[in-house]
Amino acid sequence: MIGAALRRFEDGRFLTGSGRFVADLSFPGELHCAIVRSPHAHACLRAIDISGALGAGAAAVLTGRDMQADGVGPMTARWHVRMPDGPPMAEPLRWAMARETVRHVGEPVAAVFAESRLLAEDAAEQVAVDYEILEPVKDEICFTWRRGDRSAVEQALAQAPRKVEIELVNNRLCGAAIETRGAISTGDALYCGTQTPHHIRRFVCEELGIDEGKLRVVSRDVGGGFGYKGKHYPEETLVVWAARRLRRPVKWIAGRNESFLSDTQGRDHVTRATLALDDQGKFLALDVRTRANVGAYVSTFGAAIPGPIYSALLAGLYRTPAVFVEVSGVFSNTVPTDAYRGAGRPEACYLLERLADKAALELGLDRAEIRRRNLIPREAMPYKTPVGPTYDCGDFPKVFDRALRVGEYETFEKRKDISKQKGKLRGIGIACYIESSGVAPSRLAGMMGARGGFYEVAQVRVAPDGSITAYLGTHNHGQGHATSFAQILGARLGVAMERISIVEGDTAAVAAGTGTFGSRSIAVGGSALYFACEKIISKGKKIAAHLLEAADADVEFAGGEFRVGGTDRRIGFAQVAHAAYVPHNYPLQALEPGLDESAFYDPGNFAFSNGVHVCEVEVDPQTGQTAIARYCAVDDIGTVINPMIVAGQLHGGLAQGIGQALCERTAYDADTGQLLSASFMDYALPRASDLPYFHGETDESQPCTHNPLGAKGCGEAGAIAAPAAVVGALLDALAPLGVTDLEMPATPHRVWQAIMRARGESKS
Repeated sequence: MIGAALRRFEDGRFLTGSGRFVADLSFPGELHCAIVRSPHAHACLRAIDISGALGAGAAAVLTGRDMQADGVGPMTARWHVRMPDGPPMAEPLRWAMARETVRHVGEPVAAVFAESRLLAEDAAEQVAVDYEILEPVKDEICFTWRRGDRSAVEQALAQAPRKVEIELVNNRLCGAAIETRGAISTGDALYCGTQTPHHIRRFVCEELGIDEGKLRVVSRDVGGGFGYKGKHYPEETLVVWAARRLRRPVKWIAGRNESFLSDTQGRDHVTRATLALDDQGKFLALDVRTRANVGAYVSTFGAAIPGPIYSALLAGLYRTPAVFVEVSGVFSNTVPTDAYRGAGRPEACYLLERLADKAALELGLDRAEIRRRNLIPREAMPYKTPVGPTYDCGDFPKVFDRALRVGEYETFEKRKDISKQKGKLRGIGIACYIESSGVAPSRLAGMMGARGGFYEVAQVRVAPDGSITAYLGTHNHGQGHATSFAQILGARLGVAMERISIVEGDTAAVAAGTGTFGSRSIAVGGSALYFACEKIISKGKKIAAHLLEAADADVEFAGGEFRVGGTDRRIGFAQVAHAAYVPHNYPLQALEPGLDESAFYDPGNFAFSNGVHVCEVEVDPQTGQTAIARYCAVDDIGTVINPMIVAGQLHGGLAQGIGQALCERTAYDADTGQLLSASFMDYALPRASDLPYFHGETDESQPCTHNPLGAKGCGEAGAIAAPAAVVGALLDALAPLGVTDLEMPATPHRVWQAIMRARGESKS
């Protein structure tokens, strides 16, 4: 079953309108919540007058002062970044509703409750808040994070015959999932669209001072997560607290404008980097200095993304002897930043690939050739990078050569000539990427400042009839878990997939878990499932041995049957399951009834996905309009459980990566901190017509060496590589005009401006 392109089991109910999203849920007597949000980026709260809202039909209005009176604690980041020789990370107090100061447009100030959503929203407009407006913060340090050997890099830079410098902006993005965030609480339960139910339970209970066993968190169907729905938000604590205080269920569903104002955002780096090379184009050293905007507060993993995670990938696929990176996390009066699909890896890939292209140009080398000269060879594996991580496996040159072949790199000039005859400019771009999927081993994460573990949990419960229900701490929000996990179970236990059910997203059903983010579901969650299966098989052998009157050691299991080795005696999995629960003839003193096993799995290392993407674009020089003409990707994601699901994941990532490259940007006014892209009129997502046919291949020749499935992550690959591949292709297309740099997103207007500037310079 592993490797089969099976159709997803879960799609039927979605296609027939039977999904259960947060907005679909309701409880008798529920109050609807509308949140009053700050219109200012930075201000003191002088007073809040709620009388108008109460007079307009609100059942209640609560503020941060009410939360303070009830002893509600602050929100805290779950990753505390700190250098051993530096000051602790600055972490300003953050409350579910502001108490004295607001620090970004959209921060919650008051919550209005009414019998309907419209009535609550109307009443919220009557809340009068007296603000003392303050100047926005622009340059306050949150943390400094360093990796690598500074002295070795400085020495190499001083002695290198060639150096290439670059300055880049990695544009801020918002997640913009099809389903906005929402939360409903009955007081003892919280229903929300989150990727991490167990984490959210812990956060909310800590802030409210209640035992975790007294709050159930349920996340059923989620219409897109992309990382930002895996983080803790004020509204989750607010609705649980309000439901307990008001003794009625409370429901809050974000409007799209609220999402732009309050959802965590991604990227937002400014980086200067210098690459040292010899005269043959061999990389000698890399120096990277990045300023990462963390926003107004440190979000759940907000410091980890630009710190430990981004910096760990700055070796890429290349054998650079010395690397040093220094990241300064800075505060601003904007929405906090945190994980967004790729989370640190796209930023690292974009920097390295732009440097490789510039180095090739300045040294007069082909862009493919300079990469080929610097790729880490297969025989160097396992390879310890100069920034810390050790790649366990990978054949980077093989994947690189295959990508160039399927991308028809050698015949590009013919296609360029055809475009030229049509009055268009054509360019080709290459992006090589490495991804640290699975987030991190708990031990390593703890050393880098994490305040939690990154294991995963799976329970396999076999019913008396031999059917199986598996309970996992991961969470499905579009990845096809019900199918992929069933394939793993079916392959290991020999049970038909129709007899397998997968349960996720409910802390009452799943005892513990970490959730789904960082491309970890199969590599970490699937491994936990595998080990739970091994326990089932181990106990099943003991039961079978008793039934077959054989020694445990003589019993083998394969194809859904237990056999006595060297004989024809055998018994099916379902018969063993029946015997486990109907112990009429059963050694109760030696073997307890039941067939139900759990396993925790904490990875020993990251699973290092990698790949090479080749993109071609065609540019209309009269309008600046860019069309992606071809896109080819070869990805090493280890063992592929379901090729169809993997293809969908890769395509989705490519769409988001192309969106960053060509059209998406969250923009704030630098002087006032006002959000300028608070709707889809101002924040452009890619349409289907903007995307090409994707040619994708996977290379399974290098399975992960330290998990039982050999799996690596796939969900973020496209978002990591696409920005570099697309922008590289654009710059190649515009190179004959003298254009050497473009900021993302490369909108038609920006491309046209670059063309006009280049033509003006050439005329002068």
